[in-house]
Amino acid sequence: MEISLTTPAMLFPTVSLLLIAYTTRFLAIANLIRGLKMKYQHEKTANLISQISNLRIRLTLIRNMQAFGIAALFCTTFSIALLFFDKQSAGNFAFGIALLLLLISLAISFREILMSGGALKYELLEMEEELSKAEEKGV
Repeated sequence: MEISLTTPAMLFPTVSLLLIAYTTRFLAIANLIRGLKMKYQHEKTANLISQISNLRIRLTLIRNMQAFGIAALFCTTFSIALLFFDKQSAGNFAFGIALLLLLISLAISFREILMSGGALKYELLEMEEELSKAEEKGV
């Protein structure tokens, strides 16, 4: 299959937007970690420790998402250069690698999204425990 010079270029907006989304998730996690650090200094509950563990894993996943996204962008750019210099087979191969890297990045992103739901579960659990204590006291 032959692809034109513009085919890999279609990935640029997609990968760029994904990298922005990944960076936004990274910054949100960083803010959560800073908030949890202050909370952890005052109280060391099992729920808080579970949240910290969850965030550590999610931070690693986001870093991997970014790395695979950047590698996909690199391969896309390399593919365009190869196609520009009439290296059709190598350009096709580089584009295929870029697509594979993008798929890996998206799969990791899916895993991280599932974990973020788990993090919310910890928050809800803590709120339910506080509600139960308040009900026991008759408030």
